[in-house]
Order: sequence, then C-alpha cells, then structure tokens
Amino acid sequence: MIQIKFKNRDLIERYYMPAKGNQEVFEIVLVVMPTHLYTPAAIFYLFRIHLGEILPMLRIAKEALTFDDVLLVPAHSTVLPNTADLGTQLTAKIRLNIPMLSAAMDTVTEANLAIALAQEGGLGFIHKNMSIERQAEEVRRVKKHESGVVADPKTVTPSTTLRQVKELTEINGFAGYPVVTEENELVGIITGRDVRFVTDLEQPVTAVMTPKERLVTVKEGEAREVVLQKMHEKRVEKALVVDAQFHLLGMITVKDFQKAERKPNACKDEQGSLRVGAAVGAGAGNEERIDALVAAGVDVLLIDSSHGHSEGVLERIRATRAKYPDLQIIGGNVATGAGALALAKAGVSAVKVGIGPGSICTTRIVTGVGVPQITAVSDAVEALEGTGIPVIADGGIRFSGDIAKAIAAGASCVMVGGMLAGTEESPGEIELYQGRSYKSYRGMGSLGAMSKGSSDRYFQTDNAADKLVPEGIEGRVAYKGRLKEIIHQQMGGLRSCMGLTGCATIDDLRTKAEFVRISGAGIQESHVHDVTITKESPNYRMGS
Repeated sequence: MIQIKFKNRDLIERYYMPAKGNQEVFEIVLVVMPTHLYTPAAIFYLFRIHLGEILPMLRIAKEALTFDDVLLVPAHSTVLPNTADLGTQLTAKIRLNIPMLSAAMDTVTEANLAIALAQEGGLGFIHKNMSIERQAEEVRRVKKHESGVVADPKTVTPSTTLRQVKELTEINGFAGYPVVTEENELVGIITGRDVRFVTDLEQPVTAVMTPKERLVTVKEGEAREVVLQKMHEKRVEKALVVDAQFHLLGMITVKDFQKAERKPNACKDEQGSLRVGAAVGAGAGNEERIDALVAAGVDVLLIDSSHGHSEGVLERIRATRAKYPDLQIIGGNVATGAGALALAKAGVSAVKVGIGPGSICTTRIVTGVGVPQITAVSDAVEALEGTGIPVIADGGIRFSGDIAKAIAAGASCVMVGGMLAGTEESPGEIELYQGRSYKSYRGMGSLGAMSKGSSDRYFQTDNAADKLVPEGIEGRVAYKGRLKEIIHQQMGGLRSCMGLTGCATIDDLRTKAEFVRISGAGIQESHVHDVTITKESPNYRMGS
C-alpha cells in the first residue's frame, strides 16, 4: 500500500473540484501500483475510475437499467398464483382490478378497446387525434355500455310520433324510450315491441305506449335483488327510477345486469358504469376539449406530452386543477425524480413515466434523450415517496415479466400500446400481407399521427409533413385476436411472478421484491435458446 498527499491546491481543484477556498489536504490510500510510471495527477484520476466516480468531462449522472438488465429474485412463498390480488390504485380515488392501462394512441384505443379493457378490470385512454365532439362521444359510448343506472336516459314527449321514435332507434341503436312531460314527469315507456307491427306511424306514442300504471318503477338506491325481482314479476327488461313525485331519475335495463354477471372483474365507477380516460394536449386550444370530456363523464384526464417536465405542461395541469378541483388528472411523460416531483406539485393525481422506451418510439435515437425504464420508474417512485401519488410505467413492455419488473420497480400499473395493437378491438382494418393478417400500429410521434393532430405532444406546431421532425415510426403488427385472451396471458404471467416472489398483492410486489442485475449472457440464457420453435406460445414471441 502507498499513501499519496496532494498539497497542490490547483491540482485538487482541477481533479477533485472541492468547494472554493477549501484548503484541506486529501490523503488517498491506493492499492499497489507502479507509481514511478504515473504522475500524482494521473494516479488520482485512475483512482477515481477505480471507485466508479463521475468523470468530470462527461457529466454522467449515473448508470441506468432497463427490463432486460434485471431479474426478480425468487423468495419463500405461501402465495398461490390464483390467489394473488391484482387490484391496484391508478389514483387515490380510482382503483383498477388489474394493473393495466391502454395507451392513448390512434391505432390502439378508441371506445371498443376501452370497453373491452374496462370489462377485464383495466382502463383505456381515448386518443385525441379526432375532433372534440367525436372524442367526447367515444367517452360517452364507454360510459353507457354498462350503465347500471342510466342517469340521463334519452326520452320522448307524449306528442312524439312513432315515425320519430323509429328514426331515433336507427340513430341511437336502441328502441326503448321513457315518455315524459315537459316537467319530466313519467307517463309511460315506448319500446320496440310496441311499434313492431304498427302501420300508422303518424300516431303519437301515447296511442301504443305502456302507461305508467303498468310500469316497473323503483326508488333511487334500490337493492339489485329487489329490482331484479320486480322485473321478473312483470316479465319486463327495463325498470325506471323515479322520485316520490314520479319524476324520472334514471333507467335500469336487464342487459346491464347480464353484462355485470359475465364480467364481475370489470372496472366501474360508483354508478356501475365502466371507467374510461381520455388524453388531451398541453397547448393552447385544449380548454374546450377538456370541458367537453368532463361533460361527457370522463373518469380521468391524461395531460399528455413527450416531455412532461416542461412549463407548458405544468401550467396546463395547474389551470385544469384550478377549474376542476375534484377531477382525476394524470401528467406525463417524465423520466426523472425531479420531473415527477414537479408534476406532483402542479396538482396531478398520478405521474406517467417513460421517455422513449416504446417499440414504435424513436425519441431516444432522434434526440439522444431518455432514461432506461427501470431506473426512470424507480427514481420517480423514490421522489414521490410520502405524497401518495402513484406512478404509471408507460412503454417498453414486451412480456408479462416486464409488467412484473415495472411494478417491482415501484409502479402501480403499466400502460401498454404494442401489446394491445393488433387486437380485434383496436382501431383499423385487418390487412393481409404475405398470407398473414396484420393491423397497422404507429407511434403518436410518427409523421402520419402528427399530421392528424398529435404534433403538439412533441411541441411542434406545423402539421405539414415536410416540416415535421418525427419521433416515431409507422408499421404493422400481427393480428392477435380478442383482447381478453391477451389479458389472460399477461395477468397469468404476473400472477406466477407473485407466487414465485411471495407477494400476495401488487403493493407487496412494489415494496418487497428484490432485483439482481444480469449480464448479456444472463438475458441470453433467460430466453429460449438452442432449439427451433415449431409451435408459437401465446405469451412468448421473439420480436413481438
């Protein structure tokens, strides 16, 4: 062992950068090395490399890891996979029954996929590459698919003709309408059975409707069993909710009860409607979109940007929080603890983490900016400790094991795009290519998506294709069938992880599971090797 004393103040400041005016003499104990080959400055530099300290010229903050860099450590367990509880908090007020969200992308989430995912226990975010009116209508479609009690049913007046009722049926897709006066007093109901064989369509609905004396009516808050019993006794499929003065308050249909029985794990609000989210931008002109979505009944608003740690996004969050104090708001995307903390201080209910990990995203390559996802999630969770604000891991999820790793890093749930693109419920037509079925999938930073309206997410204002700088690509993914089959496989893998790590709940997995870092050989060993796959597994596709 040797001891080297640096008494030269200039040398200290140059290579160790202590506070100005620090006269301290540094005494460094080094492992044995041939000191006659090195100057004192060179020895000190090598010593810092040996310790893994930050190199002053590169300003490297730290080393960062992603999904393939780590594995979870198995532990003693009394947890069987089928007993694991997959429930988790999206925000303090919204609980998911599975820790999965669908991305607000125009080739992933519209009403059909949002409905299917909510029925499985997750939540979908309607993308914003559409008009304000259409986005609000997509939200309404989800909310009314399983209504429990339809709080604001479409009605007709006693003077409405049967022809007008038929026209309403063609527009709305259903045939039952309560008949109310101008004072909203219930006088009857007109259904498809009432008009099926009527030839004179100019008659008013009062001529053939079921009058109020024969209606099945219930009080607000009536128990489900009581409602079903009344509907069974009268052999009807609709019950009307009224107050003491017989004013119409809502409507209950037997179809909603049947849907609830088929999907007991569905993610619903207090009124029994499926939950849904919607994305908006941070730029000017989004106020009207936010107002329309809130009026449509959106459960959670996503203020979405490629760089959430920017003043425009923070200001949009502050303004929205001031206008809607009780609205659940998610902000993103960020990749650092400082970014997560800034969003929390601005007033978000949850923070979305991920810059550049998605399969169709080129942000890290085009801009050179990003943080590998495991480290980004961990840093955000650490920064938000004690605030009660959950973290969402957005992007980079290829396998069910990645969902488990993201949650073990501290995320409350994951947001996926590519995993759900190509399902039956995702937007777009099925295309045949070289004998196989595909659906299109593109990043919201691709030229096509940006020209349709997502350019403000990337702080670009000119929608002309030759003026845009894309941060994503357009491609195709293999057709995958029904979404519920994908969810079954992914949640099955997550349950198996919880059994292997001894974690009975998502919160246990978030806080108790331990990681090991692995080498390139370790990840190669983890994947299928030394064999030719002859039959694809539903939950393992290389390159997927």
